[in-house]
Amino acid sequence: MAATQKKWVRNVKTDSTHPPEGLFKKDPETIARTLASKKVSPKGPGSGMRMLTYFINRAGKGLSAREKARLERAKSLLSERVQKAREKERKKAA
Repeated sequence: MAATQKKWVRNVKTDSTHPPEGLFKKDPETIARTLASKKVSPKGPGSGMRMLTYFINRAGKGLSAREKARLERAKSLLSERVQKAREKERKKAA
């Protein structure tokens, strides 16, 4: 019996917002700023973080060490924005 290679995600289940074409080839600051914007992530920077994580996971072994480091830097910058957004929401709710 031939082993079939299964993908952890074959098809995206929802299709709402998309990052601009070629965004993940840009510098980390631009990636973080764009993914945190309301235009790309209307539900907030957490949505952008999910997009970035999804891209890193899907690109997987195809990323060079330099590309992966650049994306991980963008991820840490975006994480800071997510934290600030959460703090802002907490202050707003209090």
